[in-house]
Amino acid sequence: MSTLTAEELRELRRLHLAAGRKVDSLFAGDYRSAVRGQGMEFEEVREYSPGDDVRHIDWNVTARTGEPFVKVFREERQLTVLLVVDVSGSTRVGSGGRDGRTDRRLQIARVAGGLAYASIRNQDRIGLVTFSDRVEAFLTPRRSRGHAWAVIQKVFEGTGNHRGTSLPEAFRFVRQVQRRRAVVILISDFLDASDWDTQLGSLARRHKVHALLVSDPLDEGLRKLGLVEAVDAETGRRRVIDGLTARGVQTVDARLKRLRRTGAGAVAISTEDDPYQILHGYFQREVARR
Repeated sequence: MSTLTAEELRELRRLHLAAGRKVDSLFAGDYRSAVRGQGMEFEEVREYSPGDDVRHIDWNVTARTGEPFVKVFREERQLTVLLVVDVSGSTRVGSGGRDGRTDRRLQIARVAGGLAYASIRNQDRIGLVTFSDRVEAFLTPRRSRGHAWAVIQKVFEGTGNHRGTSLPEAFRFVRQVQRRRAVVILISDFLDASDWDTQLGSLARRHKVHALLVSDPLDEGLRKLGLVEAVDAETGRRRVIDGLTARGVQTVDARLKRLRRTGAGAVAISTEDDPYQILHGYFQREVARR
């Protein structure tokens, strides 16, 4: 476990208080409506009645009996929400955001903290996977305030032992440990040059996936800088690059389109944004779309 500085501990306490307040005042209701739509378990089949959703017709039973039957579902008492959080080297890079001190790591911690609190308010189990170019930590889904605090602290510490990024490795791990259907929330900058689309598409067919792309103005500002000396946050290499032709950094819009093509819901949250306001709007749109 990494050691937090005194300032980081103060920031962590501020984050702990702010997440709880923001969840209550902004997006808890929208979050509940958005994720509860997926929290259904099969209960029984019964004869079709006018007004039933035809999408729930059980065609096997209907074919055997010659009469239409529908599947009946009930809401799960508890959902499993699994946060899958990027702690690679690139998350420690940022232009400072609105307050001059917000990098991706802090913004990711705010997002994860708000979602952890929303899950507890919703009586759901919350779990955590952190990853770099491999899985760094796994907290088994549980339901308690203390566990939500542990999730926030683990994310804020950013305890990755490696600086690279491997989204496919994280997605494979989630498929292994989470067999039952869950709400999977990915929080990353999605700056990974690998072919991760197929793995994410497979994950999105099994679970409800929300992809929260945490960006920074530097992502697209490099193009305006001309020749600059840069240090790669994930490899440690120092070299002079031409910002106009910098490779490996897709625009935010391009990354969002790539995510949505896999079947995942996706939204971008900049280090200059109020993350809770963005989540509020995103979950409202999810509910309206459903």
